[in-house]
Amino acid sequence: MIKLLKENGFIEKSQNGSSHLKLYNPENNTTVMIPIHAKELGKGLERAILREANIKKP
Repeated sequence: MIKLLKENGFIEKSQNGSSHLKLYNPENNTTVMIPIHAKELGKGLERAILREANIKKP
């Protein structure tokens, strides 16, 4: 997920503690929060992050 966001212009803005990463896209002024866990993201959370980032899933 992070790789996909970075490929679409997002850069790391900050990391809140060790559980969430904030990514920012300066082109469209969009910020998304990504949970950092050992498990994979659920399908619903993945879709919500992509929708918030205005990215169509490949």
